[in-house]
Amino acid sequence: MSKVSNVLEMLELLSNGRKYQISELAGKLEVSPRMIRVYKDECEKAGIYIDTVKGPYGGYVLRQDVCVPKRFITPSSIDVSDKTIYNLINRAINNKTKCLLEYYSKDRKNISKRVICPYELILFGNEWGVAAYCELKGEIRHFYLNRIKKIELIEKN
Repeated sequence: MSKVSNVLEMLELLSNGRKYQISELAGKLEVSPRMIRVYKDECEKAGIYIDTVKGPYGGYVLRQDVCVPKRFITPSSIDVSDKTIYNLINRAINNKTKCLLEYYSKDRKNISKRVICPYELILFGNEWGVAAYCELKGEIRHFYLNRIKKIELIEKN
C-alpha cells in the first residue's frame, strides 16, 4: 500500500483509543517498525499528535478525535470526471476565494450562474460535491461537481 494509505489505516486503528505497540502496528500494516515511526512523524507534521507511552508495555495511543476517511471508499469507486474542477475548488477553499459557476439544474435542462464561497469538499455517496455559501440563494448549499459546467476563480482585490 502507499504511504498515505498506511498512515490512514494507522490512524483508523489508533482512533479507537487503544494503545498499540509499534511492532503490533508494523505487523498489521506489513511494514517495518521504523516506518511506523516515520508515519507518526508525518502525522505530527499534519497536526495529529500521537502519544508515546514509554516502558516495556508502551506503544502509541491517539488521545484526540480525528476524522479518518472510511476504508470502504476506494479511489476507483469515487467519480471525479473532471479533476480540473476538483482542483480549482480545492484551491479556492485553501485561498478563501470565491468561484463563479455555471451549474446544471438537476434535470440538466437549465444552467444557472452562481457565485459561491466554498467551504469543504464532501462525498455524496460516490460523487464529489462542495459545501458552499451561495450568494444567489443567500445560504449554504451543496453542489455536485459533476453538474458544474464551468468554473472560474474570482481573485481577491
